[in-house]
Amino acid sequence: MIYNLYSNFLGSSANWYKNLIIGFLVINPILYFVLLNINLDAGFILGWIILGQFIVTLAMALECYPLQPGGLIAIQSVILGLTTSKHIYQEVVLNLKVILLLVFMVAGIYFMKDFLLFIFTKLLINVKNKKLLSLLFLISSAVLSAFLDALTVTAVLIAVAVGFYSLYQDNKASLESDDINQETEEFKRFLRNLLMHGAVGTALGGVSTIVGEPQNLLIGSVAGWDFIEFFIRMLPISLPVFIFGIFTCYLIEKFKIIGYGAELSPKIRNIINDYGAREDAERTSAQKTKLVIQFLVALVLIFSLAFNVAAVGLIGLMVIILLTAFNGIIEEHQLGKAFEEALPFTALLVVFFVIVSVIHDQYLFSPVVNYVLSLNLDLQVPMFFLANGILSMISDNVFVATIYISEVKNALDSGIIDRNQFDLLAIAINTGTNLPSVATPNGQAAFLFLLTSSIAPLINLSYLRMILMALPYTFVLTVVGLFSVVYFL
Repeated sequence: MIYNLYSNFLGSSANWYKNLIIGFLVINPILYFVLLNINLDAGFILGWIILGQFIVTLAMALECYPLQPGGLIAIQSVILGLTTSKHIYQEVVLNLKVILLLVFMVAGIYFMKDFLLFIFTKLLINVKNKKLLSLLFLISSAVLSAFLDALTVTAVLIAVAVGFYSLYQDNKASLESDDINQETEEFKRFLRNLLMHGAVGTALGGVSTIVGEPQNLLIGSVAGWDFIEFFIRMLPISLPVFIFGIFTCYLIEKFKIIGYGAELSPKIRNIINDYGAREDAERTSAQKTKLVIQFLVALVLIFSLAFNVAAVGLIGLMVIILLTAFNGIIEEHQLGKAFEEALPFTALLVVFFVIVSVIHDQYLFSPVVNYVLSLNLDLQVPMFFLANGILSMISDNVFVATIYISEVKNALDSGIIDRNQFDLLAIAINTGTNLPSVATPNGQAAFLFLLTSSIAPLINLSYLRMILMALPYTFVLTVVGLFSVVYFL
């Protein structure tokens, strides 16, 4: 019985990880009562320990999705009295806009996948120059992620890669090649290159608008910025970073740095071209109409966001209604799949709010934030950028942004900083959590989604390889972002 219970705990996670989480859960109450008995600030000390444990669950997301281990730790923190269900509910209410974004906007873009898939497939088929193709993948991903959900854009990129990898496997036997293994490895490199450029593109575009990443809406809501104001405020950092990101993409392809620069062989290109011609010839008028409808709804979405016609989540609900109504999707089970992608992360986000509530109730970040805010005004902004960036590399950027923006809002409400300084710090938090976080798959949900996708093992895209391939971008985005924060804000 006990063995079966242990085997079922956290499913297929490694035994050492299960033991680690069990150890966390066992030691926390013991520590709490020991600290109470020796008259130390038990809540403050244990709060920091629980925060560290939660970050470990985020960092080990490949071993087990953080909802289960992180959720157990969050439940325990409530039982130990580190926060209350009432305060957690208040955090959820304050961040309702972000929850609506995840529930409805991500689901809405799901019904636009055919149009997005069409765009990237056409790029891959029609653009023969690898450097130009890489730039177009980066730029297209950035532009789409600025208005759509980065996870959905990444999902489309994965779908394109899976489709063409399967196409290659189906036709590999017909290829006449002296070294088919080498050709296969080069094709895998080619797909890895495009996927990494696309993933970085989601970060470049995601930083610039209020809907680009979930934490953007959270920050924008706390700051009271609408779509246009958010875009303008981020522009002094997002534009230079975008330009240098394009240069980085070109240079690493040109000089074949860290595995980039793989070319598509003429034989494989012929297979893909034949597939594209066949797809165009077989596309029915109904399918063409669906593409037109999705394009028109995409325009409605962009203008609705630009003119702030409603809360972002409600705009997402409108997108769901329009796309399903005009594309004949009217059965309940057809709608359900659209929500599968975002709801696990939505649940995890609410667990984030539990930990944030612990941080607030136990004043965990007050000494750190007070120290940073005691620095010279010119140093505060770059320090916040770096602190958020470093934490986002090892943790989740939404979690980090949630903590820091709430602490800065408390400082504003307490009169420690004025409104102008608050705005600058909010910009630093947004750019800090969005840009350096490309360093590891832990930092951004889109990167983690790519790493855990079905295509990653097929093309040998491992955790370490993602870090290495992201390294040039990490360096450039961090340095240019920091320089822009210092000199352009």
